[in-house]
Amino acid sequence: MNYLLDANIFIEAKRRYYGMDICPGFWDWLDVAQAGGHVSSITLVYDELTDGNDELSTWIKEREGTGWFLDVSDLPTQQEFKQILQNVYSADYSEKAKKDFFEGADPWLIAKAKVMGATVVTHEVFDGYIKRKVPIPNVCKQFGVPCLDTFDLLRKQMASFVLESVDM
Repeated sequence: MNYLLDANIFIEAKRRYYGMDICPGFWDWLDVAQAGGHVSSITLVYDELTDGNDELSTWIKEREGTGWFLDVSDLPTQQEFKQILQNVYSADYSEKAKKDFFEGADPWLIAKAKVMGATVVTHEVFDGYIKRKVPIPNVCKQFGVPCLDTFDLLRKQMASFVLESVDM
């Protein structure tokens, strides 16, 4: 099973529960999972994450050209993107929500996942009533693309970060 990671997976992990200084095992696991063909992301997520100047940006930049970030210029992804564009623009979201959605990586992430038969990993949640934002899970559901969060991904992949010893 392939999983495509949204930018917020990296950002939230770094800022909160898997800080690079307190849980390096998470970041090592990501690299192992990527090398095994289980997780990746897209070039537009790469662009979003390298815009900063912090340890996450550095970590991401070190993975350029390694296969971590997939190209979205292939014809099948472009065709899926067009379908997503038409679907979202005909939906009842605010114009600002539509504009914001298409300015980022989200529709491309979904399009690439659809083409690959992959699952999108994001911290966004489905909301059938929201109009001010276009949530990734809403579009995934419309296009039959599975969607889950970091914790479900780690459980499905049976990841475990175990403390071997503690010197205090």
